Amino acid sequence: MDPHCSGQDVPRCDLCESAIVHSYCDFCHANLCKEVLITLQGWVPSNLCVTSTDDLLVTMYSADETQSKVVRYSGSTRIQTIQSDNEGKPLYSGNSKIKYITENRNHDICVADYGAGAIVVVNQDGGLRWRYASATKHKPFDPRGITTDSQRHILTAYFDNQCIHILDQDGQFLRNINNCDLEYPFGLCVDNNDNLYVCEFFKGNVKQIKYLG
Repeated sequence: MDPHCSGQDVPRCDLCESAIVHSYCDFCHANLCKEVLITLQGWVPSNLCVTSTDDLLVTMYSADETQSKVVRYSGSTRIQTIQSDNEGKPLYSGNSKIKYITENRNHDICVADYGAGAIVVVNQDGGLRWRYASATKHKPFDPRGITTDSQRHILTAYFDNQCIHILDQDGQFLRNINNCDLEYPFGLCVDNNDNLYVCEFFKGNVKQIKYLG
């Protein structure tokens, strides 16, 4: 039984355990379920992050799976669309594969586009700064999760090569983290103390890695 329900299946507040009606707790005076913020027409949202200014950056692909873009929202208001470079060429691969996204401390927008086998970085105005692609002899570059640290390094999960790829803010390769017995790294994030947390997709593990000396 759900621990937040009584024998009569009455939903209860996660904060104070009192009964709630229509997702509102009279005791805490808190809405526990927010309304839909954004509804897309013809596009499918796939990944998102919150920026340093509390905007939302959402990656999405078209319903026909031929286009991809990043859209910035302030609340529910669309304020920026990032889709093409200055020559009108697509920045991101046109397919339904997830584009993982994060914001760096210099406000660059970093996307791991594993459908293209690339890291794509644009500035806060949406202008292309650089694109990075790398591959070993036997393993294509298939970046999944992406995050940044206090030194503006960009870290991405190199899934098939079973390591973490680290780039500097200008797209120069720094090193791999490949000495932690990682197996198929996927999601990752860095905390305020530059501890790296990595999800291992098939093993069901979350590992903490101290990678800065």
